Amino acid sequence: MPDEQHPFLRPAAPPPRTDYTVNKGGVSLAVYRKCAAAPGPRPVLFLVHGSSNSALSSFDLFVPGGEEYSTMNVFAGLGYDVWTMDHENYGRSSRTDGNSDIASGVEDLIAASELVVRETGQQRMHMLGESSGALRAAAFAMVRPERVGRLILNAFTYTGRNSPTLAKRAEQVEYFRTHNRRLRDRAMIRSIFTRDHPGTSDPAVAEALADSELQFGDQVPTGTYLDMTANLPVVDPLKVLAPVMIVRGEHDGIASEEDLLDFYRLLPNPDRQFCVLPGAAHALVFGYNRHQLWHAAHAFLSMPARRDG
Repeated sequence: MPDEQHPFLRPAAPPPRTDYTVNKGGVSLAVYRKCAAAPGPRPVLFLVHGSSNSALSSFDLFVPGGEEYSTMNVFAGLGYDVWTMDHENYGRSSRTDGNSDIASGVEDLIAASELVVRETGQQRMHMLGESSGALRAAAFAMVRPERVGRLILNAFTYTGRNSPTLAKRAEQVEYFRTHNRRLRDRAMIRSIFTRDHPGTSDPAVAEALADSELQFGDQVPTGTYLDMTANLPVVDPLKVLAPVMIVRGEHDGIASEEDLLDFYRLLPNPDRQFCVLPGAAHALVFGYNRHQLWHAAHAFLSMPARRDG
C-alpha cells in the first residue's frame, strides 16, 4: 500500500476530548482523554510527553495540509481509551518553582493513574513515552508495576553512552544545575527536527508545533535535561517487569543502538521487542514515517496472550 494511502495518515473525524484536572499536593495537573466511542471496557493507553513540549502539542497536533499527526486520534480510532497529561510546569498544568525532573514526572503519573483507574475501572494501562517521557514512563513502571500493562519506550536513553545529542547538551550542565528554566523558542523547536538528520519530517510540522507550544511561553523546565546529562541511568532495567518495546529512529542521536541493546538485554520479561524505524530521527511521532511507529506500537499493544500457561 503506498504511504499516501495508508489509513493512519488519513484524518478521520476526531473523537471528542474530555479534559480533567488532578491534584498532586498543591499542584494542579491537566489530563486529557480521547475515546472514539462511549468509554467502556477497552484497552487504556497513556501517552507521556518529553522535555520540550506539552501533551496536546506532542500527541494531538493539528498540522495544516491534510495528513494526520494526532497519535491520540489514531489510537482512539483503533479502539483504545487514550489519555495524556501536561506534566508540572508544562502546558495547562501549574507553574511552580520546581524543575520538573524525572522523579517529579513519576509523581505526576502516579496522580494521573489514580484518575484513570477511577474513570475507567481498569487497574492497568498501557504506556507510550517519547524521549524523556519514555524515562518517566519506565521509572513509573519501576515503582507502580501493578498499574502497567505494556510499555513502549520511544527515543529512550539508558546511560547516554555514545550519544552525540547528550554530549552536546552536557556542555550546559552547570546551567541546568543552577537554573530551573531554559529557553525553548521557535528556533529550538525547529532544531528538534533538524539536529539528527534533516529531511525526516515536513518543515510545516515544526511550525505547527511551535505555534501550539509558544502560547505557553518560551521557557520550559531544565529537570529532565539535567537528569539526562548528569544523572543517567535513572531507570534500572531489572526493575521494569512489564512487557517492553524499545523503538529507536535510525538517525536518533539521543542514544546509540549499543546503549539501548544493553538495556534491552537486562529486561527480565521475555515478552520484549527492539524496533528500529528506518528514515526516522528523534521526533518519531512527527516524522514522515510516523505511520510505521503507529503500526509497530499497535501490533505490540495488541499482542495475543500466551497460551502455554
